[in-house]
Amino acid sequence: MTDNHSPDTEQYSENSTEIDKPEEACGVFGIYAPEEDVTKLTYFGLYALQHRGQESAGIATFQGDQLYIHKGMGLVSQVFNESILQQLPGNIGIGHTRYSTTGSSRIINAQPAVVDSQLGPLALAHNGNLVNTAELREELIKRGCDFKTTTDSEMIALAIATEVKIGKSWLEAAISAFHLCQGAFSLTIATPEGLMGVRDPHGVRPLVIGTLEDINPKRYVLASETCALDIIGAEYLRDVEPGELVWITEEGMASFHWNQKPQRKLCIFEMIYFARPDSIMEGSSLYSYRLRIGRQLAKESLIDADMVIGVPDSGIPAAIGFSQQSGIPYAEGLIKNRYVGRTFIQPTQHMRESGIRMKLNPLKDVLEGKRVIMVDDSIVRGNTSKKIVKALRDAGATEVHMRISSPPVTHPCFYGIDTDNQKQLIGATKSVAEIAEKIGVDSLAYLSREGMLKSTEEDPKTFCSACFTGDYPIPLPETLKRSKLMLENPVQV
Repeated sequence: MTDNHSPDTEQYSENSTEIDKPEEACGVFGIYAPEEDVTKLTYFGLYALQHRGQESAGIATFQGDQLYIHKGMGLVSQVFNESILQQLPGNIGIGHTRYSTTGSSRIINAQPAVVDSQLGPLALAHNGNLVNTAELREELIKRGCDFKTTTDSEMIALAIATEVKIGKSWLEAAISAFHLCQGAFSLTIATPEGLMGVRDPHGVRPLVIGTLEDINPKRYVLASETCALDIIGAEYLRDVEPGELVWITEEGMASFHWNQKPQRKLCIFEMIYFARPDSIMEGSSLYSYRLRIGRQLAKESLIDADMVIGVPDSGIPAAIGFSQQSGIPYAEGLIKNRYVGRTFIQPTQHMRESGIRMKLNPLKDVLEGKRVIMVDDSIVRGNTSKKIVKALRDAGATEVHMRISSPPVTHPCFYGIDTDNQKQLIGATKSVAEIAEKIGVDSLAYLSREGMLKSTEEDPKTFCSACFTGDYPIPLPETLKRSKLMLENPVQV
């Protein structure tokens, strides 16, 4: 194994724990493409998935039995350059963009996770979160494993390696290891023999399959979202199904349903917010779904106003849908600085006090003297919403009415989204009227859960909406529940 960590990359980790973590899901990518530059294709795939995690990025490639890897803290474009990519040859590649859930924000926890086995090295990229990490860790300790990181992703990789140790093939070892794992996991796994794509039995996090060329069906791509296929010119083939493993080798792609009782529970927040609007889920773009929930929101909570604006970027499609349904004109009232990513330079105290202006700036000539309906995808703690509302009023808006294109977030997520504990979720501790008062709006309304699910145009039972209901599809250990300080009686709104 060749490890290409650079000193500059390591330096980023010293301050990384001081940075607030974005509430997004990780992005994974995988490619099997002989005679192609898999490293560059992986780089661009990760570039398309950057929205799913800005904390760290990594790429691992195989050339024969030799593994090459580079990972570091920061954005994809900060971690990689042309020179680094040239040091990662191979015909199999996987990549990862991360924000931390179970592991702290340090370079050692950046992915792909790499372990050695009796069949050679293994590289694994993980989107999701296991809920039985304590039990799995104990089992792996019994098997003699040493841990280099604090991530559940390394545990999955080690579980595979321990199954290999007793004489199983890559495929057999992987399937045995997955039966030890409980929770959400969409994986791309690279080995000397081939590439795997795997989803947990509930399919909480997405994973899609694409092909690079119709004339060569052996060139396959795996990605969290279809937008990563689009950027490299790959054609969408299908989703990896819940409880399925696809095994891609020189012989082509084989499918194995390793769990015989899959029950699809795709995270509904992937539809509302996490995934890019140009990605395809359920047969249509997420932009179309977000238009529909905006229209439904207008049907449920219309109020007289002069304009509708969206909070960039995630609130804009729903705002357009709200405008279309209501007949109230849509306008851009907030301009986003799209070049503001994760910064390790702290703003001055005066800048912190001024609120959100580094990322969002209101258009005074558009807002002045107007009654405004502001549409956003969610309210978590309420702090950001309060600052945006104040900025709109400072810009001259006479009324600010907030509409949210999802129900109140009342429960933490345990399946790969780093939400706050329940006592910090404003929707769990305050009524709608109290939230409206705190953030300073003239009125506030949320989309109903029924409207949110109806707008998917799919069976509502095939989605996980536990963050709105507390109905967790994968049972949680009591110790894990207590770690998020679950409230016995959250506010019903």
